[in-house]
Amino acid sequence: MSRSKSQPVALTVAGSDSGGGAGIQADLRTFTALGVYGTSVVTAVTAQNPKEVIGLEPVKPAMIGKQLEAVFSAFTPKAAKTGMLLAVGTVECAVDFFGQKKRLPLVVDPVMVSSSGSPLLQDSALKVLQAKPLPLATLVMPNVPEAEELTGFNIRQPEDLRMAARALYETHGCSALVKGGHLPRMKEAVDVLFDGKEEWLLTAPRSKGKALPGTGCVYSAAITAELANGKGLSEAVHIAKEYVSIAIANPRKAGRERVLQ
Repeated sequence: MSRSKSQPVALTVAGSDSGGGAGIQADLRTFTALGVYGTSVVTAVTAQNPKEVIGLEPVKPAMIGKQLEAVFSAFTPKAAKTGMLLAVGTVECAVDFFGQKKRLPLVVDPVMVSSSGSPLLQDSALKVLQAKPLPLATLVMPNVPEAEELTGFNIRQPEDLRMAARALYETHGCSALVKGGHLPRMKEAVDVLFDGKEEWLLTAPRSKGKALPGTGCVYSAAITAELANGKGLSEAVHIAKEYVSIAIANPRKAGRERVLQ
């Protein structure tokens, strides 16, 4: 009787989206699509849909710690990502835990605001995020508003993405992927990856129409999945860029809403 092949495990530490378009739900869906078994730690519960966030409630740090312990006592994740962390206690809990897992590839998606405009990271938590988790990260991947907040730069063109990526690396010592989807008057969605030695410019056709919720979650989850699959960082980012670009270009209808695949 043949033994079944062990499936790589990835972990997402993020908020739950009741609308299913972003957060934990989007991450786990992406992990599955890319052949990785997904585990999760819920940092906050949201009442939301593609149009708005109606309510938001953080999970207590002690419970977050128990979730992390439960996952790692039964599984050996090959890569992890953080999404919405929301509160200081959550950020510190994640730092304390991942600081003990120094060889684990960690993707930090510094989720600050929802697609509908609701704040998802408290101001006090932002300061802690900058000081503690980023130096632990393999990759930090802010969008334009997040990169502006983290660096203090005004980002208006692709050259600014390059400067922000290099500044993030110099400040925090981790690779940086600065996503340019928010840049105005661009025909392409341009991202810049810098790992301290090499720089890559990633482009894809820019989709028309209203932005879909969860694109950043899917992108970061796809990178995490490919790291769990054994890919190097640059290859994982390139695969993920193609994956999320195809998803954005081919949304599906769920009820009355357009959502990512």
